[in-house]
Amino acid sequence: LPSVLYLGDCQLQTPCRIQKCTTDFVSLTSHLNSALEGFDLEFCKALRAYSACTYRNSKVCRGNLVYHSAVLGISDLMSQRNCSKDGPTSSTNPEVTHDPCSYSGHTEAREHQGGEETPTTTYLFCGLFGDPHLRTFKDHFQTCKVEGAWPLINNNYLSVQVTNVPVVPGSSATATNKITVIFKSYQDCTDQKVYQAVTDDLPAAFVDGTTSGGDGNTKSLQIVEKVSGKYIEMHAKYIGTTVYVRQLGRYLTLAIRMPQELVMAYEESQDLQLCVNGCPSSERIDDSGHLPLPVMVQLLPKGGAAHPWSVYTLETATTKCHEKMLVKDIYFYSCVFDLLTTGDANFTAAAHSALQDVEALHPRKEHWHIFPSSGSGGVGKGSKFFVCLGLVCLVLVVFL
Repeated sequence: LPSVLYLGDCQLQTPCRIQKCTTDFVSLTSHLNSALEGFDLEFCKALRAYSACTYRNSKVCRGNLVYHSAVLGISDLMSQRNCSKDGPTSSTNPEVTHDPCSYSGHTEAREHQGGEETPTTTYLFCGLFGDPHLRTFKDHFQTCKVEGAWPLINNNYLSVQVTNVPVVPGSSATATNKITVIFKSYQDCTDQKVYQAVTDDLPAAFVDGTTSGGDGNTKSLQIVEKVSGKYIEMHAKYIGTTVYVRQLGRYLTLAIRMPQELVMAYEESQDLQLCVNGCPSSERIDDSGHLPLPVMVQLLPKGGAAHPWSVYTLETATTKCHEKMLVKDIYFYSCVFDLLTTGDANFTAAAHSALQDVEALHPRKEHWHIFPSSGSGGVGKGSKFFVCLGLVCLVLVVFL
């Protein structure tokens, strides 16, 4: 018996989980009585669950003799009991339905092992939209220029890079026209998958033409097209991560939710991540949230020349943004700022959809809205932003 337990412990420490599959099958069938009605139905359901478990471990167990014996044994038992391969599977034992490529499943397993003292999973949100406005994983809100290619995220599981280009000549304001997302290879759940979107090319597939990662029907990683050419979602079940990418007007927006423990899984050399640490001070349009007037003055018309943004005044921009957003939070004021900066009404939709993404992905409802009067996190800086924005708008109105 000690040698069996020892072998069992070794087996559990290896990627191949065939012994766990077998143990679960025994647990599901040990109470069944072949003399009672319904035995075949329940036994077949347990066999299909056993078969599904072996299939999920097919790659990592390919050199394991116990695995191959189990596969042959399942086939023989299915033939003997006239069990169909397709049909319902047993779900009375939660361990049987545990998916090794489901982050929520990993979390439940850790909680079960650690008891009540094990903390629940904490999810973080990051978003980028507009001129661009960045909401970091710490719920700090910044306005940056970051022209060119910059990393939003770069950890052991995921890499996200954006490319920003100038929006208006003479201004430091930029917007995103390219997004690259790399899901790094992870155990038996998915090979490396790369997604890339550029203005007017928002595909519903990875660069290799596939729409999912993982084997069979596990769908541990998949792309879902919501609006053709305009809005896609990526769901990485194995790392509990969701990514939204949209095109609004000529520019792209991004929103992501990811478990905190995975967000923080990176080396010191990977610390340049806008979602984690915000924009470098040299790349901030705002100075501690305060937008300097010289940046905006450059946008004023010279020699009476007409510019697209000149169709908006503070009043009309406020009215336009209020049509989409009734709550005057930082997304509302970002909308006003973008309209006065660019004159492009698509930035109104970008701010509105960014707030919708927050409501869909941010785990804490009380943090959805960031208000200038709040003093927590990076919001205190936001109050300076709005004071300055008002002054900037007054200057613009005078020149209009």
